[in-house]
Amino acid sequence: MRFPDRFLERYRSFIPDFEEFMQTLVTPARTCLRINTLKAEPESVLARLGDIELEPLPWYSLGYRLKQRQSLGNRLEHFLGLFYVQEAASMLPPIVLNPQPGERILDVAAAPGSKTTQIAQMMRNTGMIVANDNNKRRIRGLTGNLDRAGVLNTVVTCQPGQVFGKFLPDYFDRILLDAPCSSEGTIRKSLSALEVWSESSIERLSRTQIGLLISVFRSLKPGGVMVYSTCTFAPEENEGALSYFFNRTPEACSEPTLLPGLKTRPALAAWAGNEFHPMVANAVRVMPQDNDTEGFFICRIRKGA
Repeated sequence: MRFPDRFLERYRSFIPDFEEFMQTLVTPARTCLRINTLKAEPESVLARLGDIELEPLPWYSLGYRLKQRQSLGNRLEHFLGLFYVQEAASMLPPIVLNPQPGERILDVAAAPGSKTTQIAQMMRNTGMIVANDNNKRRIRGLTGNLDRAGVLNTVVTCQPGQVFGKFLPDYFDRILLDAPCSSEGTIRKSLSALEVWSESSIERLSRTQIGLLISVFRSLKPGGVMVYSTCTFAPEENEGALSYFFNRTPEACSEPTLLPGLKTRPALAAWAGNEFHPMVANAVRVMPQDNDTEGFFICRIRKGA
């Protein structure tokens, strides 16, 4: 596997255990699953999966990692929606969002539905979720996964995420913006992110993320919570996008991102000679070498009254 020289230069500059980081990136990630409590009790699902060696995730009681490589997509339990195959770090943004039964939730970039189905089970199929994605081809997979998981409280829309601030201001109790990104954190799963990697695409995506942040925040009720997350390491898409957002949105306030049982690293305070807004300090980086996961960046934001 050949990494671009600029990729290596960028991340060597702020990752102290860079060699361990690179070694983990070239090691395929282990398969993980999340038990779907909308369909069955955890004990009954685990009993049906008794032929698989599972290791519980220390930060999420419904998440498990396979000890050995094994395909799960052809199992009856998967077809029935008793579990969802989901990368371990992908389970974190809904945990930080902490949706409650009866609330109104917006999942801005929802396809293929891993986080939407997780939010629905946390809400016990009550309230309402608007699961949006602007890619018509991905909507089919989203609706299929919602149906298989037994999700009943979700409306699926296909709109640019930026429209919600205009058409539904101060409407949602909580919003998940798992933003489209350069997906560097998913290299362990697929080389496609590395094959199309470039700094110009990072700059382009950061502008999209800023537009989404500013717009969808308008859809949040005063006192509501928004979680911004990406699966990339690029500071421009993480701390940089958030810093721009906080500088222009004084009613937004970050909150500590609490994930007991998981090792996280603090957000960067500066990058390429630019200091970030102090609110960025509450965000966290999830590095693949720390928890044997993909890479993620997460920030919890509250809207002032």
